Amino acid sequence: MERLSARGESRVTALAKPFRISLPAVSRHLHVLERVRLIQRRRQGRIHFIRIRAAGLKAAQRWLLRCAAEWDARFDVLDKLLAEEARKDRRR
Repeated sequence: MERLSARGESRVTALAKPFRISLPAVSRHLHVLERVRLIQRRRQGRIHFIRIRAAGLKAAQRWLLRCAAEWDARFDVLDKLLAEEARKDRRR
């Protein structure tokens, strides 16, 4: 995703080049991203081009923000619990 955001549309082979996994393995990863609508595939003959779908990224960003708010709330509770335990240990 990072390489796509920096380069725009890229060939699948160019995306796969720096990774030490097979082209079919990269293609499977790309199919997952395509299925969840984070990327879009375009074919020109036998060449496949991939680009980021901005709408998909916005939806993912909204989901992550909701999760982050929940994580922050849970970490606040954990911080209070740990502080209370530390106070109890100091009293002993």
